[in-house]
Amino acid sequence: MTTITNFFLLFIFIFIFLSQTTSLSKGCHPEDERALLQIKKEFNNPSLLSSWIPHTDCCNFKWSGVACSSLTNDRVTDLSISNNIHITSHFPSSIGNLPCLQTLFIYNLPNLTGPIPQSIIKLTNLIYLTISETGVTGPIPKFTDKFKNLVELDLSHNNIIGTLPPSLYKLPSLSGILFNNNNLSGSIPSSYGYFNSSHVSTLDLSYNNLSGKLPISLAMLDIYVLELAYNNFEGDASMLFGSYKKTLVIDISGNRFAFDFGRVDLSHTIATLDVSHNKIYGNFPMAMENVTFLNVSYNKLCGEIPKLGYFNTFDVSSFVHNKCLCGSPLPSCK
Repeated sequence: MTTITNFFLLFIFIFIFLSQTTSLSKGCHPEDERALLQIKKEFNNPSLLSSWIPHTDCCNFKWSGVACSSLTNDRVTDLSISNNIHITSHFPSSIGNLPCLQTLFIYNLPNLTGPIPQSIIKLTNLIYLTISETGVTGPIPKFTDKFKNLVELDLSHNNIIGTLPPSLYKLPSLSGILFNNNNLSGSIPSSYGYFNSSHVSTLDLSYNNLSGKLPISLAMLDIYVLELAYNNFEGDASMLFGSYKKTLVIDISGNRFAFDFGRVDLSHTIATLDVSHNKIYGNFPMAMENVTFLNVSYNKLCGEIPKLGYFNTFDVSSFVHNKCLCGSPLPSCK
């Protein structure tokens, strides 16, 4: 056999080997493909997911909203399905069959209904979880401390019911917690005062049906953004403030809080402060010179409005319907 013939046969062998290797490493793990196709089926095969075609590579960015990572051996790590009124289904339980998922983004699917399936707690590699602006109901899933990498948990603007999960403080990397605009009820667990302040930056529980008095443990909560607006809370909320804290935003408006505002120690970093529509009394506290947005309307405050910082930019609406406030922009003090 000539050298040329040997070379030709070797070339054919290499070509066949490479072809087989390429076909075997098509870039989409078969288990992920099966899971995605089942998710598509449970979504009632919407046109939005028409690019999810069997026996094609789900990792080549041609499957809408799907991304893979070579760091996970081409397993699906990102799933984004959003902005579609034509998806009319229950939340697919097969979502839990994507074990390497790191980002799940379900947004603005108003006709997506039913509870968030418990299978979601199998996705312990999640870093970002967003299920927002949907018709999803049912309780918040019980996320365990196995979610060591979860940074942001956004379940806002849904129809979620039930109580706040008390064990969230055990998630070591959690930074943003957004449960606002749902139908949650009950009180804030005392364990929420034990969030890791070096990680948690935002807690938004506003626009729910939460009630009761705040646990004193929240005095330990030191985060940038705290929003409790428009619930049914009552009693003392002064423990949320503190001159030593890094607070940027506090919004406790639309509740029934009652405490002496003048005895509060404000953070020097606070920029947005909304305590309107409560039963708060007393005078203005110190350290308000850095506040750029203020609303204390509909309370029982008294005394002269300070003349410092940004106060000359606040209009009447920031101060109306108080017991005896006076000074610009309200009538002058007698």
